[in-house]
Amino acid sequence: MLNRNPLWKNLLVAFVMLAGLLYALPNIYSQDPVIEVTGTHGETVSETLRQNILAALERNQIAIKSSELKPDRLQIRFKAPGAQLAGQDVVAKMLPPEFTHALTLSPDVPGWLQLVSGKPMNLGLDLRGGIHVLIDVDMEAAIAKSVERDGGNVRTLLRDEKLRYVSVKESGNGVDVRFNDAQTRDEAEKKLGSEFRDMTVSVSDDADAFYVRVSMPPDKERSARKLALEQNITTLRNRVNALGVAEPVIQQQGDRRIVVELPGVQDPGKVKDLLGATATLEYRLVHGDPGQAFEAERTGHVPPGAALYRERNGTPILLKRQVIVTGDEMTSASAGFDQQSGQSAVYVNLDSKGARRMRNVTTENVGKPMAVVFKEKRTVGRDADGKPIRQWVEEVINVATIREPFGSRFQTTGLDNPQEAHQLALLLRAGALAAPIDIVEERTIGPSLGQDNIDQGVTSVVVGMALVLVFMALYYKVFGLVANLALLANLVLIVAVLSILQATLTMPGIAGIVLTVGMAVDANVLIFERIREELRIGSTPQASIHAGYSKAFSTILDANITTFIAAVVLFSIGSGPVRGFAVTLAIGILTSMFTAIVGTRAVVNLIYGGKRVRALSI
Repeated sequence: MLNRNPLWKNLLVAFVMLAGLLYALPNIYSQDPVIEVTGTHGETVSETLRQNILAALERNQIAIKSSELKPDRLQIRFKAPGAQLAGQDVVAKMLPPEFTHALTLSPDVPGWLQLVSGKPMNLGLDLRGGIHVLIDVDMEAAIAKSVERDGGNVRTLLRDEKLRYVSVKESGNGVDVRFNDAQTRDEAEKKLGSEFRDMTVSVSDDADAFYVRVSMPPDKERSARKLALEQNITTLRNRVNALGVAEPVIQQQGDRRIVVELPGVQDPGKVKDLLGATATLEYRLVHGDPGQAFEAERTGHVPPGAALYRERNGTPILLKRQVIVTGDEMTSASAGFDQQSGQSAVYVNLDSKGARRMRNVTTENVGKPMAVVFKEKRTVGRDADGKPIRQWVEEVINVATIREPFGSRFQTTGLDNPQEAHQLALLLRAGALAAPIDIVEERTIGPSLGQDNIDQGVTSVVVGMALVLVFMALYYKVFGLVANLALLANLVLIVAVLSILQATLTMPGIAGIVLTVGMAVDANVLIFERIREELRIGSTPQASIHAGYSKAFSTILDANITTFIAAVVLFSIGSGPVRGFAVTLAIGILTSMFTAIVGTRAVVNLIYGGKRVRALSI
C-alpha cells in the first residue's frame, strides 16, 4: 500500500490554499480614516468642489493620504484619525447646503485585489469602532396619530350617513362627537358601533349636549403600541440598509426602545440625520384659481378649508386642507421616467384603503387639478461652526389635471433630476416612522479602541496557536509539524471565507476562532493516535497511515456534526454577538475538517507515500 494521492486531489488542495491566501490577503491592509462628501439629493460632486476642498485642507496644513472622485461621492483619505477630525471642521464650513459629509473607515485595498473582488471581512462595532444609539419611541404620539386617523374616519362616516354633528374632537385614546339632539346621537351610535367593531362606543349627556365617544379598548391600544414599535424598527432597518451602512444591528430593547449599532460610522450628526430622515408625499386637490392664491399671499387672508403653498418656481398656490393620501399609505415606490415627457418620475403603489380613497376622489373630480406636496426635513444653511441648519420644507412639485379616475398605481413627476427621484423612492419604500423618535443615548466608539480590541484578539489567537503548535511538534514530531501546517492553513481559510461571505467579525467571533484553533487539532490527534495504535499491533507504516485516516474518519465526522448543529442553533436563536460566535465556529468546523483530513493526508502522502518506510516519526 503506497498511500499515493491522485493528481486531482493534490491540485484541489493547492487550489483551495491559493484561493484562501488570495482572499485572506485584503485583511492585512489598514483601514484608513475617510471623509465622504455626497449630495443630499444625489447631486454630483464636481471636480471644482473637490479642488476647493483640497485647497482648504492644504491651507489649514491638514495632510491627506489620497482623494478619489467617484460617480456618487468624493472620498478623502487621511493618515490618522486626528487629521480626519481636523479635516471635518474644514470641510463642514465650506460645503454648500446641498452637500453633506460623513466620517467613516475604508480599507486601502490595492486595485489588483479589487479586480478579483478581494475585500476584507467586515468588523463589528467592538472592533471597527462606530456608533451605538439608543432610541426611545414616543408611544403617546403613536396613539394620538391613530386617534387622529380614527377622527377623520368618523367625520367621513357621519357625512356619508348625513348625520349632522356639532364637533368631532380627538382626546386621549378616543374621539368625542357632539350632537344637538339625542335622536341623531342614538342613530350615530348605531352606525359607529356597526362600522368600528373593534372600538368601544359609549354615550353620555351634558346639559343640552349629547356625546358619542369612540375609544380604543386596552387590547387595541397595546396592539397599536406594539405595531408602532415594530413599524419603526422595520423603517429604520430599511432606511439604514438602503442608504448603504454595512452590517447594522437594529433590534428592540424593552417595550418602547430600539438599539441601533452602525459599525464604521464616526459622525453622530450624520447618524441623527439618517435615522430621523423624513420625506413623504401628500396628494391634495387645488383650491380655487391662481388669482386667489396671489390675493391670499398679498393680503395674508387664506380662505377657510385651504392652505397656502408654493411651487418650486416660487409661484403661490392654494390647496385644500384635506389630504387624499400620504406616504403612510404607499406600499412601494420606484424611480423611473415619464414615457411622454421623459421627466424623472416616481411610480407609487397604494394600499387598499388609500387606493379606494384615491379612486373615489379622482372619480368625483375629473377635470380638476390635483397637486403633489413634497415634505422633507432639509439642510437650508450652516451656522458659524459649520453645523447644518435643518428645517421642514413643504413645496408643490407637481400640479396635474385629473384626466380619468385612477386608484392603486400611478406616477408623480416634477422632480429635479433622476437622483432626487431615486432618493424619494428610497425613503418612500423605507416608509414613514409610525411614531416620533428621540435619541436618548449615543456612544461613539473610536477606531483606536476598536484597534485595541483587535490587538487583544490577535494576541489571544497567536498565544493559543503557539501553545498548540509547540505541543504538537514535541509530541508527534514530523506528524505534529504536518498538523501545525494544517492549523495555519485552517486559520487562513477561516479569514478567507469570512471575507468572501462579507461576514462580520466581532470579539465573540474571535473567541470562536480561538476555540476552533483548539478543536482543529482534535481530528489530527484522533488520526495520529490511531496510527500509533496500528503500529503497536504490528501493522506496517504504510498500512498504519491508511488505517489511521480511514478508521478515525467516522469518529471525527460525528464529533464535528454535533458541534456544527450547536453552531446552527446558536445562529438561529441568537442575535448580535452570539451569531458572530456561531458563524466563526461553523466556518472553523468546515475548514478544519478539510485541512485536518484532506490537507494533512496530502502532505503525509507527499512525505511518506510511494516509498518503503521502516518507521514513522510519530
